[in-house]
Amino acid sequence: MTKHSASAPGRSRPAWAGRNYGLLTAAAVITGLGGNGALIAAAFAVLDAGGDGGDVGLVAASRTLPLVVFLLIGGAVADRLPRHRVMVAANALNCLSQAAFAVLVLTGHPQLWQMMLLTALGGTGQAFFGPAAEGMLMSSVQGEQASRAFAVFRMAMQGAGLGGAALGGAMVALVGPGWVLAADAAAFAVAGALRSFIDVSHVPARAPGGGLLADLRDGWREFTGRPWLWGIVVQFSIANAVVGAADAVYGPLVARDDLGGAGPWGLALAFFGAGTVCGALLMTRWKPRRLLLAGTLCVFPMALPSAALAVPVPVGVLCAVMLLSGTLVEVFGVSWMTALHQEIPEDKLSRVSAYDWFGSIALVPLATALAGPSEDAFGRTASLWGCSALVVLVTAAVLCVPDVRNLRRTTRPILNHTPPPTEDPATPEHRERPVAGPG
Repeated sequence: MTKHSASAPGRSRPAWAGRNYGLLTAAAVITGLGGNGALIAAAFAVLDAGGDGGDVGLVAASRTLPLVVFLLIGGAVADRLPRHRVMVAANALNCLSQAAFAVLVLTGHPQLWQMMLLTALGGTGQAFFGPAAEGMLMSSVQGEQASRAFAVFRMAMQGAGLGGAALGGAMVALVGPGWVLAADAAAFAVAGALRSFIDVSHVPARAPGGGLLADLRDGWREFTGRPWLWGIVVQFSIANAVVGAADAVYGPLVARDDLGGAGPWGLALAFFGAGTVCGALLMTRWKPRRLLLAGTLCVFPMALPSAALAVPVPVGVLCAVMLLSGTLVEVFGVSWMTALHQEIPEDKLSRVSAYDWFGSIALVPLATALAGPSEDAFGRTASLWGCSALVVLVTAAVLCVPDVRNLRRTTRPILNHTPPPTEDPATPEHRERPVAGPG
């Protein structure tokens, strides 16, 4: 493992933590604190307005649907326009939609359709923001310390998520959901202002394209031309879907029937979040040579929470399982970002990220919708064991892809992205060549 990079004389931060990186991290922490509390506030706003669990689900789906619909377009736009401007525009849309939601809640009884519409606008903003943000983050980091930079960024985000959920829950109980939504709108405003100061002079000028559809086709070729990339996205399409169904549907039911209610389940989820912080902290020091092999091996424990719920185990054991799972899946997350940074050309990063996001979330609504019928047909225990088995099967399957086993961390400075050569991409010669700095 390489030693920690020294800071330049007179600098109070490492060389890899440049101005853009600092702005992006600070903005992500601010929106993480606001956004995770707002998710809780939105659910309670629906319930306080007289809605039931089905209405809460409709509002949540209203965010997911436009996210799926516009995600690929958002990736193409982010590779065509200056990414920081796309991010600021998306933050402005999120700020306005959350502010309107807050006003409705604070001044009266919002209608279900109004809450669905405003939540859908938030999902639309996220569809354009996400690919631009990922590309922008990767372009803010250069050289061997990329992995450490991504680990610190993710640690800050995960910590903000934990703090935001705890703070949001407390604020909903203390001052009501409307003020939490208003605070989230303010967080988007502050984060957008910070992101407007990002310097993009280092990003090469975009070559004229042939239109939005041509850009999407170009991104698709980049995505499908790399077996390690589409193989892992397919893996996580299934793994995220079944884990999402277990967490959203079966977990609360098991907690109600066997663990003592919502409190123990919330505690278990908090331990998972704490695990992701621990995993990011670990990755600030550990640099596995075979990025995706190490990361993929750490995905197997994603099967453990579903298995623990199937038994079900005592709350203490469940919390330990969630902590372990969160820690190891974060090892994969940092390794994955490092691989994208190392291998994908800068001018295609947002489009590739969009295909990655799309594949990772596309099956989640379907799996969640099928969780109830699956329980009716096979029983809850069998359904949970099925979730666990699917995670193991798809993770084992992706290890059969040679690129996943053989892709190696680049040891020399990453200066610029160049298109992949025509030789076998699984060879060490290709994997260790200097490739692009992130985009």
